[in-house]
Amino acid sequence: MRDFEGLDETALAALVRRFYSEARADAELGPVFAAAVHDWDEHERRLIDFWTSLMLGSGRYRGNPAQLHSRHAERIRPELFQRWLALWRRCSDESLPPAQAAAVQARAGRIAEHLQRVLAQI
Repeated sequence: MRDFEGLDETALAALVRRFYSEARADAELGPVFAAAVHDWDEHERRLIDFWTSLMLGSGRYRGNPAQLHSRHAERIRPELFQRWLALWRRCSDESLPPAQAAAVQARAGRIAEHLQRVLAQI
């Protein structure tokens, strides 16, 4: 049994939508996303597929996040990862039960570490 039992696509979709709504309004994150994302509906669908693939094993996400982020390496400063993670933590803490929030936060932390390593090599 997973420690985040009960997490489902509806909850992940709501979290993704909330997070990106707040990220777009953030003074530091917003401009980075605005420069990179041209179709927000498609971006949110892709990220819902990403998170459901990671957390629920849906298998719907097809892509290479590191490669996609590398296109924007000059705009993604290392300190933005901490801001991104803090916003993700707040949104997930406020949207999910504690075990589910902890699970998506742990996964986001690993993603951030990986992306930072990849971007540092560019």
